[in-house]
Amino acid sequence: MIMQPPYDVTEGLSSSQVEERVRKGLINGEQEIKTKSFKEIFLANILTPFNLLNVCLAVLILLVRSPKNALFMGVIFSNALIGTVQEIRAKKLIDKLSLIAAPKATVIRDGAVKEIPVAELVKDDLTKLRPGGQICADSVVLCSECEVNESLITGESDPVLKRTGDRLMSGSFVVSGDCLAMIEHVGADNYAAQITKQAKYFKRPSSEIMDGINRFIRIIARLIVPIGIALFLRQYCGTGNSLRDSVVSTVAALVGMIPEGLVLLTSVVLAVSVIRLARKNALVQELYSIEMLARVDVLCLDKTGTITEGSMQADRIVPAAGYTAEQMKKKIGLLMGALPDENPTAMALREFCPELTSEADIKIPFSSARKWSGVHIPGCGSLVVGASEFVLRELPEALQEESRKASAAGQRVLLLAESREAFAGQQLPPDLVPVGLILLSDRLRPSARKTLDYFARQGVTIKVISGDNPLTVSQIAKRAGLADAENYVDASTLADEAAVKAAALRYTVFGRVTPEQKLWLVQAIKSEGHTVAMTGDGVNDVMALKESDCSIAMASGSDAARNVSQIVLLDSDFASMPSIVAEGRRSINNLQRSASLFLVKTIFSTIIGVLFIFLSQKYPLEPIQFTLISSATIGMPSFFLALEPNAERISGHFFINVIKKALPGALTNVVNVLMVVGIADHYSFTSAEISTLAVLLIGFTGMLYLFKICVPFSWSRMAIFILSCAAFTISVLFFRNWFSLVPLTWHLMRAAIPLAAISAGVLAGLMLFVEKAMKGLR
Repeated sequence: MIMQPPYDVTEGLSSSQVEERVRKGLINGEQEIKTKSFKEIFLANILTPFNLLNVCLAVLILLVRSPKNALFMGVIFSNALIGTVQEIRAKKLIDKLSLIAAPKATVIRDGAVKEIPVAELVKDDLTKLRPGGQICADSVVLCSECEVNESLITGESDPVLKRTGDRLMSGSFVVSGDCLAMIEHVGADNYAAQITKQAKYFKRPSSEIMDGINRFIRIIARLIVPIGIALFLRQYCGTGNSLRDSVVSTVAALVGMIPEGLVLLTSVVLAVSVIRLARKNALVQELYSIEMLARVDVLCLDKTGTITEGSMQADRIVPAAGYTAEQMKKKIGLLMGALPDENPTAMALREFCPELTSEADIKIPFSSARKWSGVHIPGCGSLVVGASEFVLRELPEALQEESRKASAAGQRVLLLAESREAFAGQQLPPDLVPVGLILLSDRLRPSARKTLDYFARQGVTIKVISGDNPLTVSQIAKRAGLADAENYVDASTLADEAAVKAAALRYTVFGRVTPEQKLWLVQAIKSEGHTVAMTGDGVNDVMALKESDCSIAMASGSDAARNVSQIVLLDSDFASMPSIVAEGRRSINNLQRSASLFLVKTIFSTIIGVLFIFLSQKYPLEPIQFTLISSATIGMPSFFLALEPNAERISGHFFINVIKKALPGALTNVVNVLMVVGIADHYSFTSAEISTLAVLLIGFTGMLYLFKICVPFSWSRMAIFILSCAAFTISVLFFRNWFSLVPLTWHLMRAAIPLAAISAGVLAGLMLFVEKAMKGLR
């Protein structure tokens, strides 16, 4: 039943009708998924339990009038600043992406044709649709007909003919034909908005690094309060320290227990990666997606926009008997020079035959119902191009054979025919004879083969998931060099979710896939323990994108796909993916290596914090001394090491890998402090000398550990090691008063030298022991 508009189709809505609908809220409005507000970004980066804990410790230090020992707050401020700046930058970039590719709609109001913003469309508006225009709201065709590309909605790339009374879905494009349509739904009632709602659930970011760091913080959070209270009571009541000294000692132990530099380093490294990726036209919307992309072992691709450009190309022509290739090309030029078609096939034919000259008196555009288009040129006759079975009942045997071969190869076959007679209305002219076949195919991206080869070498399995014909998709994937591309399945034959999941790992290419089936495929692959990345550009991809471990959208695609994705390719070029993966691997491998430096301090501080609850001696270190040790042996070298090139594949579990590397250094430092405390009475060391000796031994162990991390040496690693050693030495010699250290007298060095030799031996032995004890754990 055809809907009747509440107005004359030549007039459209009146101004008063528009105002009435606006008052009732029947206006399209903005329906994008909003990014976080500036206030939410600030609060998320500042009001964290981690930051609040450090602020409380800093307040305690300030209350006892020891401001230099609150220097550790510089790391906290830097961490919050970097996270905030990165999120604001991402917000600004993603907000620049338009809600819909076509920012204005053409409507008829008060009898005049107007262009208005999409947000100002109201229910029952009369819109004028032309080829290339996007349908901005669900509508109903009132008169005429047009062909619509619904690939962003359904995944099907073939145009769909829409006649009077047919419905048009928001997010689709007009390929050919002009029509008038009345808006049926606005705002959240649109089909695209309804689909998008399914992707609005919260999905916790998946990250081994984040999980590992949070696990450390949870453990420390449970230990820090009881250890802090017990240590303060022991220092204040059990050793006779003043209130000031007891607070400073306790805060030193607690600050050492918190891996604040690790969180900062993670933020810095990932923020640098975001900037680098932005230069490669990749917008990172979620920081930890860089890590997940580096760990991906299954990549699900759509055909269009990744392997292909989304356009057609004419591969070759096969002239019929009695015609030459030049004659056939000339006739194609005459035909396409007259036709108004702007669909991908017409554009490919115009590119193939650039000499377009024609003066036709009859022009019949392409229609999916007819499956052909044609023109009549006075003095030359009629030319027709279309699907052979709709143009001629039978082809000559030679052309039939060529058609079968081309179809088997996944090519699209068109027949060019001619007649001396004219068209009878919209009917084919009589006495048509074949001129030849035109073989077309989807245009491959120039970089498609190279990109797929890269992932094959990296051990990443590729799955091609498309709404198109499976044979066509399979052949295109084969042309692009995808291994096992002939292993395909028609998803329309998979009856239910169980059948889809059973096929998920068996097949490489999936055709005729529905949006729900895409979701099931991703879930099935994840359930087998794989890390899955998904690329997409349409509303039909939204659910699968949201479910994947790492989602990648094309900026040229739908707004819904862009908003739910963690990474947006701003140039819509899949060729940048290898460099994006390489950047992720550089960040994560180096971060994993550098993280062990920070956890040496955390593990060591926790152990000695507990030990000094039971020892009668004063805690030997101050917060400012931890700042010196952390800056020279951990912070500066780890930052530069984390920025080095590193394209190795990610292996093992972050938590276990870091613990294996950190334990030897941490336990060696525990031994160092116990040795210093143990010999203090024999050498009659003062409290300041004990602190200085402890700093020297811990710094020396840190340099030995850094040396091990830098092996094998490169020029950059050698420079990092030398600069770190120089920074620590200069601080101890020339800025000792600031760090509460005493001069390096012979009395002090006489104990430091043999202790350093013992420390080096302990570190070497523990490295061998831990490596052997934890062998096989990854």
